[in-house]
Parts: sequence; C-alpha cells; structure tokens
Amino acid sequence: MQPLIETWEINNRINLYLLNAIPENNLKDVSASKGRSVGEQFAHIHAVRLMWLKVAAPELLEGLNKIDKTNITKKQLADELAKSAAAMGTVMKKGFETGKIKGFKPHASAFFGYFISHESHHRGQIMLALKQSGHPVDQKIQYGLWEWGSR
Repeated sequence: MQPLIETWEINNRINLYLLNAIPENNLKDVSASKGRSVGEQFAHIHAVRLMWLKVAAPELLEGLNKIDKTNITKKQLADELAKSAAAMGTVMKKGFETGKIKGFKPHASAFFGYFISHESHHRGQIMLALKQSGHPVDQKIQYGLWEWGSR
C-alpha cells in the first residue's frame, strides 16, 4: 500500500513541478480547440478531487477551498493542489486498507488508476495549450515530467 500512496504523492509533485514552470501570465493560455485555460485545467484537477472527497470522505473537505476561475494564481493553485492531494492520499490509504472507496466501483486500485489517468490527461492538455499558444515549456521541464524517480 505505501508504494501506491507514494506514487500518488509523486503524481501531485509532478503537477506542481509543471505549474511551477509556467509563467503566471500563461495560466490564461488556451489550446487551439478552445476549452479550459491552463489555469482552469489545474483548477479542474483540484475540483474533481473535491467532488470525490465530498462523496467518499466529506470530513476531509475542511480547510479546502474551491478555486475562483476569475482570478486564478499560481500560489492559490499550488496551495490548494497540495491540500487536496493530501486529503486524497488519506482517502486512498483508507481505500487500500478496506478494499473500497465509498461511491466508486469497482475497487480502490481502480480509483487510484482513475485519478492518475485523469490528472495525466490534463497535464497533456496543459502542455498542448501552452505549445499552441506559443509558450511551450522548456524541454528540461518536458523531460522532467517523466522523472518520477527524482520528483
């Protein structure tokens, strides 16, 4: 179980590593196909965590805040993503211990996979939006997203 929780924590550090590499002004970048801005993508990751916390462990929502999409800042994103990741880690740990997550089927391992997949998908959308907006992240950062052994 502990390696899975550590993997979840690495996933969040990768999110924060990418966020840290993006200039504040580029949080407003949007892909050519429209949709959410870069900042809104990060806010969505957080919002989905909150949605599942409300279902699976509402007691862990205390101290967590929704992100106001009209004034998204890197600091707010980083702070809230860190807090929601910790709460989700608690949900996952309990889920691995009991074998289930309230409101999610089929089991805790699938819940873990769902979240890693969801957040990876949005990191890809963030990278695409930045590239299409003329602000690609540095190649060092691009490779760094895959350095899970050092994040």
